[in-house]
Parts: sequence; structure tokens; C-alpha cells
Amino acid sequence: MNRNVKASAVFALAVSVAGVALTGCDEGSTAEPKAPASAAASEEQGEDLVTGTQKIQVEGSSVNVSCTGEAAEGKPVIILLHGGGDSLDTFADLQKTLGEQDRVCSYDRLGAGASDQPDGPQSFDSTGAILTGVIDQVAGDAPVVLAGHSLGGLIAGRYAPEHTDRVAGLVLLDATSPTQIADFEREVPADATGPAAEVKAQTLAIFEGQSPEQLVIPDAEVGSAGDIPVEVIQHGKPYLSAIPEYGAGLEQAWADGQEKWLALSSNSNLSSAANSEHYIHVDEPDVAIDAIQRVVSESAKSE
Repeated sequence: MNRNVKASAVFALAVSVAGVALTGCDEGSTAEPKAPASAAASEEQGEDLVTGTQKIQVEGSSVNVSCTGEAAEGKPVIILLHGGGDSLDTFADLQKTLGEQDRVCSYDRLGAGASDQPDGPQSFDSTGAILTGVIDQVAGDAPVVLAGHSLGGLIAGRYAPEHTDRVAGLVLLDATSPTQIADFEREVPADATGPAAEVKAQTLAIFEGQSPEQLVIPDAEVGSAGDIPVEVIQHGKPYLSAIPEYGAGLEQAWADGQEKWLALSSNSNLSSAANSEHYIHVDEPDVAIDAIQRVVSESAKSE
């Protein structure tokens, strides 16, 4: 199912447009949980870890989580963070494959999927508190590798520098730029009209908290998470360029935003998924899987 240019751009900027479906994504799919983690693995973690798909209580809210695969001593747990307007279902196939070798979990943020609605505007502190609560219940004492798409990548990139005691590695799949507001203000002038102006208005409104997640998303400098392995993967098909008049500038701003994420670690790497638009884990799942498994392997060696 094809999306028009405006809808594609809005999704790329980590917001949702009502009634627009994901390209190449089966909305009815759900992650197929494997058998519960072994008692020995859970005992090593010192926790009764979440298995399958279920609701857990975090910070007084019901959060929908899904976990696949078994915990292994010395290996981090993979946590998948979906993009804006999405839910954990978008990672179903990826989670199933990754779960064949590692323990991997995904969750719906407040305002997304089957989780509770937020009580009011959310900040990165409150969203981070939910993520911490999820990690505690799905990973026990194990370190984690965060793999985030779009807005999920932005959240992971903001979270990691403040939680270096838990985050052992990062994979950012076409993550939203850390300076998205400034990028738009620079590339699309106030007197602009047409599709670019509409995308700008919608995106800025949602960055002010006008979305189901109600997450207020200010620009910020990229912090450092030390020397943890970080893989930054950007889309290779320059579809933002199709936006009339301002597309080329927005495409370049997006690419520049990906480079900014390299400041997360002295051990960062930037690559492109040549045959992908925004949903890299859907268009080229092997690219996402290989990157996540590399980071898991490297972070496990450093433990």
C-alpha cells in the first residue's frame, strides 16, 4: 500500500497521520512468544522475568509488553522501541527472528498500542521512567541493548547517556533528528505554502505534545554514553526529496541529524540501508538484525 509524499514525510519525522498504513507492514501481525525463559536463566537474573505478551504495572500505569527468547548469562537483553504513531506490533517479525538467539522485548509506550493513555503531557523524564520500569521487569539485573526506530531512536538516544549503568549498546534505525525543530525552522520558511508547510505544521504541533503519546519533544544536544557500541542506520532511498521545493533540504537535514547521533559514543558507526525508506526493519530486516546482533555481541564481550 503506497503512501503519498506528505504522509511518508510525517511518518519519517516520528508523528502519525490518522488512517495511514505502514508500507509493507502487516498491521495484524503480532510477535509470537517463545516458551518461557528457563528457570536457571531467571534464577541467574534474580527475577521472574516477563514472558510472552502481557500487561505490567509501571509508575501506576498499565504497559503492554512482549518478550521472546531466553535470557543468557553474560548477554544483554534487547529492548525494541517503536516509532511515533506505531506500536510494538511493527517489530513482530524482527522480534521473532532475534528471539531465536537472544532475549528480546518490546513495549507500547503510554498513548500507544495497548498501553494506558497518559494522564497529561509527557516529558523525556516521564517517558524514561516508564522505560526504566519496563527494563527492570523484563531484563532483571541484565544490561540492555536499546534498538529504536524513528521517535523510538530519539528516546533511546536521550535515555542512554543518563543510564550508562544499564544500557550496554544502541541501534538507531532512522532515528528522529535531535534538532528536528531547528531543522524545520531552517529548511521551511514561515511563509512557505504547500506540502512542506503542512508537514512542518503537523510535525511541530506533535513535537509540542499534540499526539496520543502527548510527548513534548524539545531539541537538545546529543549526550555521551561513553564508549558503548552504537550503530546508526539511515534510510538509503531519499524519498523526502520528493516534497516539492523543500524536499532536498529536508533530506539533507535528516542525513545531518543522523551524523549528530554519532556523538553518543566514541564507538559509533553510521551506515545506510540502501534499499530502505523510513521503515528499515520492514524494508530490509536483515540490515536491522545484523546491526542489533553485532551490538549485542560486542557489548557482551565488554561485560
